[in-house]
Amino acid sequence: MAARERPHTDEAIVPNEAERHAARRRAEKLQIVAFFGIMALVPFGIGNDYYLHILIYIGLHLILATGLNLLMGYAGQVSLGHAAFYGIGAYASGILTATYGWNPWLAMLAALLLTCVVAWLVGKPTLRLRGHYLAMATLGVGIIVAVVIRQWTDLTGGSAGLTGIPSMTFFGHELTSDQDLQYYYFVWAWAAALTVLFANLVASRPGRALRALHDSELAAQVLGVDTAGFKVRAFVISAAYASIAGTLYAHSSMRFLSPTPFGFHTSIALLVMVVLGGQGTLWGPVLGAFTITLIEETLRPYADYDIIVYGLLLMVLMIVMPGGVSRALGSLIDLVRGWVPALRGGDEP
Repeated sequence: MAARERPHTDEAIVPNEAERHAARRRAEKLQIVAFFGIMALVPFGIGNDYYLHILIYIGLHLILATGLNLLMGYAGQVSLGHAAFYGIGAYASGILTATYGWNPWLAMLAALLLTCVVAWLVGKPTLRLRGHYLAMATLGVGIIVAVVIRQWTDLTGGSAGLTGIPSMTFFGHELTSDQDLQYYYFVWAWAAALTVLFANLVASRPGRALRALHDSELAAQVLGVDTAGFKVRAFVISAAYASIAGTLYAHSSMRFLSPTPFGFHTSIALLVMVVLGGQGTLWGPVLGAFTITLIEETLRPYADYDIIVYGLLLMVLMIVMPGGVSRALGSLIDLVRGWVPALRGGDEP
């Protein structure tokens, strides 16, 4: 008897889960290389230093939003005081270099360690809270740091600001204040490195644990995930991203710090960046950083009203695109992909 022919099914040609995961990882890597490759070429098409300066701020906001995205989009924890860690990183590095003559790189490392310690001390008790209690606790931390920066005038300069901050050096070369192009590449190199680190982290075993924690903390505990420990770690890593961005800001072309960029307003802007772009996505922080930074610049003459715009954006997004712009674009691309084969075959999609 002839051997029965094995039936041909769709399951036989569908790659398994490991292959699909590997394909997604390869696609992500190509997307990251393509995006940052484009950003490396952008300055050649810009003849205005003002736009270059805006792009530097977008790079800083991308680092901040990426760190906050890890906390909100993967660990499922809300922070309304993220600007506090941004300010700790900036002022710690600025004070150590301007007042005590430290090397900027050593000051950056010290600021990073200080921020992580503060985040751990804050996160250990605070992350036991949930919902709006957690949000209010992080808001309180942000307010405390903002008050300290403004009132400790002998150390921070208070409202008058901290001056005399030196430029960063790179292999003995100083990134001077009149070289925005050099600083642009310096900031975006950091943004690229931290984005790659973020992509690898969320694809790793701890990243999968964070996803489980985000979906259901109780279910994650049943599966053996140390939910308390992972929440604190995500909080500390998120604060570390903010600290690096703060140091880069402190040693930027202005080399001047004032309390304004580290208050509640910035925390809300960062939260909107993450929600607008899409929580728990790789490209959400990119879309959010570009969009909100450009809105900030557009509304600069009406600075008292931009917080209203952020509130309206949050309301609209929660109703129209709860998954953020990146997920909406992904759904649109999937829809178009479904239409193209049908149109080529002359069939109704």
